[in-house]
Amino acid sequence: MRILVWYMHGGWANGFLSGAHEYLVPVAPGQEPPPLPAHARAVPLALLREEHVDIVVLQRLEEFGLVIEHLGRTPGHDIPAVFVEHNTPKMFPVTERHPLADDAVTIVHVTHFNDLVWDCGPAATRVIEHGVPDPGHRYTGELPALGVVINEPVRRWRVTGTDLLPSFAEVAPVDAFGIAADLLPAALPGSAIRAVGDLPTARMHAELARRRAYLHPFRWTSLGLSLLEAMHLGMPVLALATTEAHRAVPPEAGAISTDIGELRTAAVRLIEDPEEARRRGSNARAFVLEHFGLQRFLDAWDALLHDELDAFAARRNRTANHSNQAHHRSEGANR
Repeated sequence: MRILVWYMHGGWANGFLSGAHEYLVPVAPGQEPPPLPAHARAVPLALLREEHVDIVVLQRLEEFGLVIEHLGRTPGHDIPAVFVEHNTPKMFPVTERHPLADDAVTIVHVTHFNDLVWDCGPAATRVIEHGVPDPGHRYTGELPALGVVINEPVRRWRVTGTDLLPSFAEVAPVDAFGIAADLLPAALPGSAIRAVGDLPTARMHAELARRRAYLHPFRWTSLGLSLLEAMHLGMPVLALATTEAHRAVPPEAGAISTDIGELRTAAVRLIEDPEEARRRGSNARAFVLEHFGLQRFLDAWDALLHDELDAFAARRNRTANHSNQAHHRSEGANR
Protein backbone atom coordinates (compact mmCIF):
# COMPACT_ATOMS: atom_id res chain seq x y z
CA MET A 1 0.00 0.00 0.00
CA ARG A 2 1.02 3.64 -0.36
CA ILE A 3 1.34 5.33 3.00
CA LEU A 4 1.59 9.06 3.62
CA VAL A 5 3.65 9.73 6.74
CA TRP A 6 5.64 12.71 7.97
CA TYR A 7 9.22 12.09 9.10
CA MET A 8 8.91 12.74 12.84
CA HIS A 9 10.64 11.10 15.81
CA GLY A 10 13.59 9.76 13.83
CA GLY A 11 14.04 6.54 15.81
CA TRP A 12 10.39 5.56 15.35
CA ALA A 13 10.35 6.70 11.71
CA ASN A 14 13.43 4.66 10.83
CA GLY A 15 11.69 1.55 12.09
CA PHE A 16 8.34 2.31 10.46
CA LEU A 17 9.92 3.10 7.07
CA SER A 18 11.69 -0.27 7.13
CA GLY A 19 8.45 -2.00 6.15
CA ALA A 20 7.53 -3.46 2.79
CA HIS A 21 5.18 -0.70 1.61
CA GLU A 22 5.68 2.46 -0.43
CA TYR A 23 6.06 5.49 1.80
CA LEU A 24 5.45 9.10 0.81
CA VAL A 25 7.19 11.59 3.10
CA PRO A 26 5.97 15.22 2.70
CA VAL A 27 8.63 17.91 2.58
CA ALA A 28 7.81 21.57 3.20
CA PRO A 29 9.29 24.33 1.00
CA GLY A 30 12.92 24.92 1.91
CA GLN A 31 13.06 21.78 4.04
CA GLU A 32 15.94 19.37 3.51
CA PRO A 33 14.58 15.86 2.79
CA PRO A 34 15.60 13.33 5.47
CA PRO A 35 17.66 10.27 4.53
CA LEU A 36 15.13 7.68 3.36
CA PRO A 37 15.25 3.99 2.40
CA ALA A 38 14.75 2.99 -1.23
CA HIS A 39 10.99 2.35 -0.93
CA ALA A 40 10.32 5.74 0.65
CA ARG A 41 10.48 9.02 -1.22
CA ALA A 42 10.18 12.66 -0.34
CA VAL A 43 7.24 14.51 -1.90
CA PRO A 44 7.01 18.33 -1.95
CA LEU A 45 3.82 19.46 -0.24
CA ALA A 46 2.81 21.40 -3.34
CA LEU A 47 2.80 18.15 -5.37
CA LEU A 48 1.04 15.97 -2.83
CA ARG A 49 -2.36 16.29 -4.54
CA GLU A 50 -0.93 14.48 -7.58
CA GLU A 51 -0.11 11.37 -5.55
CA HIS A 52 -2.30 8.32 -4.94
CA VAL A 53 -2.45 7.60 -1.19
CA ASP A 54 -4.07 4.56 0.42
CA ILE A 55 -3.79 5.58 4.07
CA VAL A 56 -2.37 8.43 6.16
CA VAL A 57 -0.34 7.92 9.33
CA LEU A 58 -0.54 11.13 11.37
CA GLN A 59 1.66 12.10 14.31
CA ARG A 60 0.82 15.78 14.97
CA LEU A 61 -2.53 17.52 15.13
CA GLU A 62 -1.46 20.07 12.52
CA GLU A 63 -1.05 17.28 9.98
CA PHE A 64 -4.84 17.01 9.71
CA GLY A 65 -4.94 20.51 8.23
CA LEU A 66 -1.97 19.80 5.97
CA VAL A 67 -3.69 16.71 4.54
CA ILE A 68 -6.90 18.64 3.90
CA GLU A 69 -5.02 21.53 2.29
CA HIS A 70 -2.54 19.61 0.17
CA LEU A 71 -4.28 16.28 -0.49
CA GLY A 72 -7.82 17.66 -0.61
CA ARG A 73 -9.19 14.92 1.65
CA THR A 74 -10.20 14.77 5.31
CA PRO A 75 -8.40 12.07 7.36
CA GLY A 76 -10.79 9.46 8.70
CA HIS A 77 -13.66 10.66 6.50
CA ASP A 78 -12.40 10.84 2.90
CA ILE A 79 -9.29 8.71 3.39
CA PRO A 80 -8.26 6.04 5.92
CA ALA A 81 -6.05 7.45 8.67
CA VAL A 82 -4.57 6.63 12.07
CA PHE A 83 -2.92 8.90 14.62
CA VAL A 84 0.26 7.80 16.41
CA GLU A 85 0.41 9.14 19.97
CA HIS A 86 4.08 9.22 20.94
CA ASN A 87 3.70 11.23 24.12
CA THR A 88 2.35 11.06 27.63
CA PRO A 89 -0.23 13.72 28.62
CA LYS A 90 1.37 17.14 28.99
CA MET A 91 -0.90 18.79 31.59
CA PHE A 92 -2.77 16.21 33.68
CA PRO A 93 -1.27 12.74 34.20
CA VAL A 94 -4.51 10.70 34.25
CA THR A 95 -7.43 13.00 33.48
CA GLU A 96 -6.29 14.76 30.31
CA ARG A 97 -8.72 14.25 27.44
CA HIS A 98 -7.01 13.34 24.19
CA PRO A 99 -7.60 15.93 21.43
CA LEU A 100 -8.90 13.13 19.16
CA ALA A 101 -11.11 11.46 21.77
CA ASP A 102 -14.23 12.23 19.73
CA ASP A 103 -12.73 11.83 16.26
CA ALA A 104 -13.17 9.01 13.76
CA VAL A 105 -9.44 8.28 13.61
CA THR A 106 -7.91 5.35 15.51
CA ILE A 107 -5.34 6.44 18.10
CA VAL A 108 -2.26 4.21 18.11
CA HIS A 109 -0.30 4.42 21.37
CA VAL A 110 3.36 3.43 21.37
CA THR A 111 3.15 2.09 24.94
CA HIS A 112 0.55 0.46 27.14
CA PHE A 113 1.23 3.19 29.69
CA ASN A 114 0.11 5.82 27.19
CA ASP A 115 -3.08 3.89 26.54
CA LEU A 116 -3.67 3.65 30.28
CA VAL A 117 -3.22 7.31 31.22
CA TRP A 118 -4.73 9.16 28.24
CA ASP A 119 -8.49 9.68 28.38
CA CYS A 120 -9.40 8.75 24.82
CA GLY A 121 -13.14 8.63 25.41
CA PRO A 122 -15.02 6.65 22.75
CA ALA A 123 -12.15 6.76 20.23
CA ALA A 124 -10.77 3.46 18.99
CA THR A 125 -7.29 2.80 20.38
CA ARG A 126 -4.54 0.29 19.70
CA VAL A 127 -1.09 -0.26 21.18
CA ILE A 128 1.90 -1.04 18.99
CA GLU A 129 5.06 -1.10 21.03
CA HIS A 130 8.32 0.19 19.62
CA GLY A 131 10.46 -1.78 17.21
CA VAL A 132 14.08 -0.75 16.78
CA PRO A 133 16.40 -1.55 13.85
CA ASP A 134 19.24 -3.55 15.37
CA PRO A 135 22.52 -1.58 15.30
CA GLY A 136 24.40 -4.71 16.36
CA HIS A 137 26.24 -5.67 19.54
CA ARG A 138 28.79 -2.84 19.72
CA TYR A 139 29.42 -2.57 23.43
CA THR A 140 33.00 -2.22 24.65
CA GLY A 141 32.40 -0.36 27.93
CA GLU A 142 36.01 0.72 27.88
CA LEU A 143 35.29 4.14 29.40
CA PRO A 144 34.32 4.15 33.13
CA ALA A 145 31.56 6.67 32.53
CA LEU A 146 27.78 6.77 32.22
CA GLY A 147 26.22 7.67 28.88
CA VAL A 148 22.91 9.50 28.62
CA VAL A 149 20.91 10.68 25.60
CA ILE A 150 18.59 13.64 26.22
CA ASN A 151 17.33 16.09 23.64
CA GLU A 152 17.06 19.63 25.01
CA PRO A 153 17.94 18.60 28.57
CA VAL A 154 18.06 22.16 29.96
CA ARG A 155 14.68 23.22 28.59
CA ARG A 156 12.94 20.00 29.61
CA TRP A 157 14.76 19.69 32.97
CA ARG A 158 12.70 17.69 35.50
CA VAL A 159 10.71 15.88 32.81
CA THR A 160 13.93 14.33 31.50
CA GLY A 161 15.54 14.00 34.93
CA THR A 162 18.26 16.49 34.05
CA ASP A 163 18.33 17.65 37.67
CA LEU A 164 19.34 14.10 38.71
CA LEU A 165 22.51 14.02 36.63
CA PRO A 166 24.81 15.65 39.23
CA SER A 167 23.96 12.90 41.72
CA PHE A 168 25.13 10.25 39.23
CA ALA A 169 28.14 12.37 38.25
CA GLU A 170 29.37 11.90 41.83
CA VAL A 171 29.70 8.20 41.01
CA ALA A 172 31.26 8.53 37.55
CA PRO A 173 31.48 11.11 34.77
CA VAL A 174 28.23 11.50 32.87
CA ASP A 175 28.68 11.91 29.10
CA ALA A 176 25.63 13.56 27.55
CA PHE A 177 24.49 13.07 23.97
CA GLY A 178 21.60 14.78 22.18
CA ILE A 179 20.24 18.05 20.87
CA ALA A 180 21.44 21.03 22.95
CA ALA A 181 23.38 18.75 25.29
CA ASP A 182 26.22 21.28 25.02
CA LEU A 183 24.20 23.56 27.36
CA LEU A 184 24.49 21.13 30.26
CA PRO A 185 27.93 22.04 31.71
CA ALA A 186 26.90 25.68 32.10
CA ALA A 187 23.51 24.72 33.56
CA LEU A 188 25.10 22.29 36.05
CA PRO A 189 28.47 23.86 36.90
CA GLY A 190 30.89 21.99 39.09
CA SER A 191 29.61 18.53 38.22
CA ALA A 192 31.38 15.88 36.15
CA ILE A 193 28.98 16.19 33.24
CA ARG A 194 30.58 16.25 29.82
CA ALA A 195 28.68 17.26 26.70
CA VAL A 196 29.40 15.01 23.73
CA GLY A 197 26.77 16.67 21.55
CA ASP A 198 24.23 15.77 18.90
CA LEU A 199 25.98 13.17 16.75
CA PRO A 200 24.72 11.32 13.66
CA THR A 201 23.03 8.09 14.73
CA ALA A 202 25.75 5.62 13.68
CA ARG A 203 28.49 7.67 15.31
CA MET A 204 26.43 8.18 18.44
CA HIS A 205 25.91 4.44 18.77
CA ALA A 206 29.64 3.80 18.43
CA GLU A 207 30.51 6.43 21.02
CA LEU A 208 27.73 5.53 23.42
CA ALA A 209 28.78 1.88 23.39
CA ARG A 210 32.22 2.86 24.73
CA ARG A 211 30.65 4.01 28.01
CA ARG A 212 30.34 1.51 30.84
CA ALA A 213 26.58 1.87 31.30
CA TYR A 214 23.57 3.76 29.99
CA LEU A 215 21.60 6.08 32.29
CA HIS A 216 17.88 6.66 31.68
CA PRO A 217 16.77 9.35 34.16
CA PHE A 218 13.43 10.28 32.52
CA ARG A 219 10.58 10.92 34.92
CA TRP A 220 7.75 11.40 32.42
CA THR A 221 8.11 10.04 28.93
CA SER A 222 6.35 7.44 26.87
CA LEU A 223 9.43 5.25 26.47
CA GLY A 224 12.67 6.73 25.20
CA LEU A 225 13.91 4.96 22.09
CA SER A 226 17.48 5.79 23.14
CA LEU A 227 17.00 3.36 26.04
CA LEU A 228 16.03 0.56 23.66
CA GLU A 229 18.89 1.46 21.32
CA ALA A 230 21.39 1.31 24.19
CA MET A 231 20.10 -2.13 25.13
CA HIS A 232 20.45 -3.25 21.50
CA LEU A 233 24.08 -2.11 21.64
CA GLY A 234 24.62 -4.48 24.57
CA MET A 235 24.85 -1.80 27.27
CA PRO A 236 23.74 -2.38 30.85
CA VAL A 237 21.17 0.24 31.84
CA LEU A 238 20.22 2.24 34.92
CA ALA A 239 16.63 3.43 34.62
CA LEU A 240 13.99 5.19 36.66
CA ALA A 241 11.07 2.81 37.18
CA THR A 242 8.57 5.29 35.77
CA THR A 243 5.99 5.18 32.96
CA GLU A 244 6.72 2.18 30.66
CA ALA A 245 10.36 1.52 31.64
CA HIS A 246 9.51 -1.51 33.80
CA ARG A 247 8.31 -3.39 30.69
CA ALA A 248 11.54 -2.63 28.87
CA VAL A 249 14.18 -3.17 31.55
CA PRO A 250 14.35 -6.48 33.45
CA PRO A 251 16.46 -6.27 36.65
CA GLU A 252 19.09 -8.57 35.19
CA ALA A 253 19.78 -5.97 32.48
CA GLY A 254 21.16 -3.49 35.00
CA ALA A 255 18.98 -1.76 37.56
CA ILE A 256 15.54 -0.15 37.59
CA SER A 257 14.16 1.72 40.57
CA THR A 258 12.57 4.95 41.77
CA ASP A 259 15.17 5.01 44.57
CA ILE A 260 18.09 7.11 43.33
CA GLY A 261 20.28 5.61 46.06
CA GLU A 262 19.68 2.12 44.67
CA LEU A 263 20.54 3.26 41.16
CA ARG A 264 23.72 4.98 42.39
CA THR A 265 24.78 1.80 44.18
CA ALA A 266 24.18 -0.18 41.00
CA ALA A 267 26.15 2.40 39.02
CA VAL A 268 29.13 1.98 41.36
CA ARG A 269 28.98 -1.79 40.90
CA LEU A 270 28.92 -1.51 37.09
CA ILE A 271 31.72 1.05 37.00
CA GLU A 272 33.94 -1.05 39.26
CA ASP A 273 33.18 -4.43 37.68
CA PRO A 274 33.46 -4.37 33.86
CA GLU A 275 32.63 -8.08 33.61
CA GLU A 276 29.42 -7.61 35.58
CA ALA A 277 28.57 -4.71 33.28
CA ARG A 278 29.22 -6.82 30.20
CA ARG A 279 27.07 -9.67 31.52
CA ARG A 280 24.14 -7.39 32.29
CA GLY A 281 24.55 -5.68 28.92
CA SER A 282 24.24 -9.06 27.19
CA ASN A 283 21.06 -9.70 29.17
CA ALA A 284 19.74 -6.31 28.07
CA ARG A 285 20.40 -7.07 24.42
CA ALA A 286 18.79 -10.51 24.58
CA PHE A 287 15.67 -9.06 26.20
CA VAL A 288 15.22 -6.13 23.84
CA LEU A 289 15.74 -8.29 20.74
CA GLU A 290 12.95 -10.59 21.91
CA HIS A 291 10.48 -7.93 23.02
CA PHE A 292 11.23 -4.89 20.88
CA GLY A 293 12.48 -6.41 17.66
CA LEU A 294 11.77 -4.68 14.37
CA GLN A 295 9.87 -7.51 12.67
CA ARG A 296 7.29 -7.78 15.47
CA PHE A 297 6.73 -4.03 15.16
CA LEU A 298 6.32 -4.17 11.38
CA ASP A 299 3.98 -7.18 11.55
CA ALA A 300 1.78 -5.37 14.07
CA TRP A 301 1.63 -2.29 11.87
CA ASP A 302 0.80 -4.36 8.78
CA ALA A 303 -2.12 -5.96 10.62
CA LEU A 304 -3.40 -2.60 11.85
CA LEU A 305 -3.15 -0.86 8.48
CA HIS A 306 -5.00 -3.67 6.72
CA ASP A 307 -7.68 -3.61 9.43
CA GLU A 308 -8.09 0.14 8.97
CA LEU A 309 -8.41 -0.16 5.19
CA ASP A 310 -11.04 -2.91 5.56
CA ALA A 311 -12.96 -0.94 8.20
CA PHE A 312 -12.92 2.22 6.07
CA ALA A 313 -14.19 0.31 3.02
CA ALA A 314 -16.96 -1.26 5.13
CA ARG A 315 -18.03 2.17 6.42
CA ARG A 316 -18.08 3.53 2.87
CA ASN A 317 -20.24 0.60 1.71
CA ARG A 318 -22.68 1.05 4.57
CA THR A 319 -22.95 4.76 3.81
CA ALA A 320 -23.49 4.08 0.10
CA ASN A 321 -26.14 1.42 0.81
CA HIS A 322 -27.92 3.72 3.24
CA SER A 323 -27.87 6.51 0.67
CA ASN A 324 -29.23 4.22 -2.07
CA GLN A 325 -32.01 2.95 0.18
CA ALA A 326 -33.00 6.49 1.09
CA HIS A 327 -32.99 7.44 -2.60
CA HIS A 328 -35.26 4.48 -3.52
CA ARG A 329 -37.66 5.31 -0.68
CA SER A 330 -37.79 8.91 -1.88
CA GLU A 331 -38.51 7.81 -5.46
CA GLY A 332 -41.26 5.46 -4.26
CA ALA A 333 -42.90 8.21 -2.27
CA ASN A 334 -42.91 10.51 -5.30
CA ARG A 335 -44.62 8.02 -7.63
